[in-house]
Amino acid sequence: MSTLFRRAAMAAAAFVVSTGLMAGAALAQSKVTLAVGGGSCLCYLPTMLAKQLGEYEKAGVNVEVIDFKGGSDALKAVIGGSADVVSGYFDHCVNLAAKGQHLQAFVVYDRYPGLALVVSPKQTDSIKSVKDLANKKVGVSAPGSSTDFFLKYLLKKEGVDPNSVGVIGVGLGATAVAAMEQGQIDAAVMLDPSVTVLQGRNKGLRILSDTRTQHDTLQVFGGEYPGGALYTRADWIASHEKEVQAMTNAILATLKWIHSHTPEEIADKMPPEYVGKDKAGYIAALKNTLPMYSETGRMDPKGAEAVLAVFSQGSPDVAKANIDVTKTYTNKYVEAASKK
Repeated sequence: MSTLFRRAAMAAAAFVVSTGLMAGAALAQSKVTLAVGGGSCLCYLPTMLAKQLGEYEKAGVNVEVIDFKGGSDALKAVIGGSADVVSGYFDHCVNLAAKGQHLQAFVVYDRYPGLALVVSPKQTDSIKSVKDLANKKVGVSAPGSSTDFFLKYLLKKEGVDPNSVGVIGVGLGATAVAAMEQGQIDAAVMLDPSVTVLQGRNKGLRILSDTRTQHDTLQVFGGEYPGGALYTRADWIASHEKEVQAMTNAILATLKWIHSHTPEEIADKMPPEYVGKDKAGYIAALKNTLPMYSETGRMDPKGAEAVLAVFSQGSPDVAKANIDVTKTYTNKYVEAASKK
């Protein structure tokens, strides 16, 4: 009887293991298309690094990353149905809530926006404040992106009519740096590594506003202001909870990896086309950026309220929409991962 019992127990254990493997394989075969608004930007590094480290696969989901010029283009892909999830700035969730579109962020990887309003090296003597941008050409990653929102917020804050400024899409990487150095634009909203690269090439570079650190973010917004997150339509989240949990687990594992490794080690893991020819400049930018990355993946409710407050100031539609900002994000999947 004892022999029969052992054989039965072993058979049952084998069934459980094989069933678990089959379930994991089934999840791994479920493909998720992830739209990113400029993969070379360090603000999106956790998303891209998770792919390089194989964290999505380890978590049991097959993620295809599609890189777009800016956050607005990535958002359009999800709204249009050609992508499943956006890796972009949380503020889009708040802005679209005013238009009746229910988007939710489910894991936050940037505690701060990391945005900087930088003056072209050719305009250093003529542009000394945000007010000097009236009737100038200012670059953003793409019109309608978070860089564009940030610019309009700063202009209104300083009493400058946003309609008096020519907004031009220049991307976030080498194209933005080239546009600045060649004088195609007079200023630009940029992110690292481009800001640090431009500083390295142009001593005395003027930065009119900077949100790469907690101190600067508090100065600009009056509170912490979440940046990059994974978000998508709330109905997609409800019908793909396993995939959402797996992607959350992957980002959290990547954040943990980031905070336990050096900038040099992180740079070695990134694709050469993202690092660029100036690896030392990329590493220097990483050192500036590391404090920006979240350690928990959680949305700070006060941060979400700050985003709503900023958009309420700059957008009449948001101000009168009576948005319940708690519905634009969920910490459910981060908390589930923490329990495990």
